[in-house]
Amino acid sequence: MDIRVQKIFEGLFALEDLREIYRQALPSGLDQEEETRFTEKIASIREILGDLEAGTGHPKVTRIAETIELRTREENLINIQPIQAAGRLTPEARKAVISYGDGYSTCDACRKPFRLDKICKPPIATFHEDLAAFVGMDQARVVPGARRGFQAVTSTIVNRGDSVLVSGLSHYTEYLAVENAGGIIREIPVNEQNVLKADAAADKIEQIKQETGAYPVLAMIDHYDYLLANEHDFAGIAKVAHQYDIPILYNGAYTVGVMPVDGKKLGADFVVGSGHKSMASPAPSGVLATTDEWADKVFRTTQMVGDLTKRKFGIKEVEMLGCTLMGVTLVAMMASFPTVKERTLHWDEELKKSNYFIDHLLKIEGSKVVSEYPRKHTLTKVDTTGSFDKVAQTHKRRGFFLSDELSKRSIGGEFAGATKTWKLNTFGLSWKKIHYLTDAFTEIAEKYEINILNEEKKR
Repeated sequence: MDIRVQKIFEGLFALEDLREIYRQALPSGLDQEEETRFTEKIASIREILGDLEAGTGHPKVTRIAETIELRTREENLINIQPIQAAGRLTPEARKAVISYGDGYSTCDACRKPFRLDKICKPPIATFHEDLAAFVGMDQARVVPGARRGFQAVTSTIVNRGDSVLVSGLSHYTEYLAVENAGGIIREIPVNEQNVLKADAAADKIEQIKQETGAYPVLAMIDHYDYLLANEHDFAGIAKVAHQYDIPILYNGAYTVGVMPVDGKKLGADFVVGSGHKSMASPAPSGVLATTDEWADKVFRTTQMVGDLTKRKFGIKEVEMLGCTLMGVTLVAMMASFPTVKERTLHWDEELKKSNYFIDHLLKIEGSKVVSEYPRKHTLTKVDTTGSFDKVAQTHKRRGFFLSDELSKRSIGGEFAGATKTWKLNTFGLSWKKIHYLTDAFTEIAEKYEINILNEEKKR
């Protein structure tokens, strides 16, 4: 670890210790003993700042609460981990974590009607309105991850034995949400290019009707799947689903927060996004948005009344279990939101960077792309069976040789030991880092005498 990174963490922790003195003190100010500790801590911070400025010193803090290692991946490495790239917190979100880390911090100014999406300070109510507009829908709620958005919709619409349409490349959480509601998963097959098309959805719907006597009650379709990040014909499938009066859920776990999404324009009845995967937010966080037509159903309020006390909580939403993202996860999501909105306007640039890297990876003889190519997303599945895996067959470290070589170059996030098929994500990397990443893979190939193709041979 760069000693300056180490000292930044030590400085941040020392400031938190300093802050704790005030959190334990009386509102009237510090007493003599507290003033002494305050002065001593200031001195230690000055020492840390001296080491930080000079780039000297030795690590003094390596664990949090004695057992938890420091996480410095984003400071010390180029991280290409496929599910982490778009979830990196913005500086504003990290500041929110510092300020709003206490459990029920968002509830300081909660007043009647005592519901999360009604809180005005911090501006949570406005944030909900902005979220709905951001994805082109009428109403939105924050949820603990995309999976809880799926669950809210399936528990609203799906009854035991009902059929639900999904893709054969759908995420496991969609399956679990349907199972939890008692429904039956029915998979639409992808074509030879591993892409979902509208005609396949229509054929599946007719097949289900013929077999069961009833149409599916819901379709849950990924715009870009998590396995290959291929683009699927969501708009076409939505049009087909609506011809059969089947509501459709847009799974935007890999789109909402990284590229423009207009739910109504796409034909979605529900839009689900992942905060920690694509909206620069802490986990677990996400968004569920819908149209006014479905809002009263999926955001229904409780009608339950206690038999003895006659207590009732009519303002609380059943599928949300009252309130969802209390505290730091929500406020950090809010803090990142301006940056998230802005970065969706530059999706084309992210694709250029992704394709630049993939183009050069393909020049390493034997390397292939399993996903669509040219890339339409920054997450990509590659096949290096014919290149790096050939080296792994005789290397003493086997497949881990590639991880070792990348680690030497301060690159992380690849699947350790994988040299056949694996995934990476370039989202958010600067052009400087893209060039560094590209050169690193080329250097490793050259070191192990893997042929580098010219442009004509590559194609």
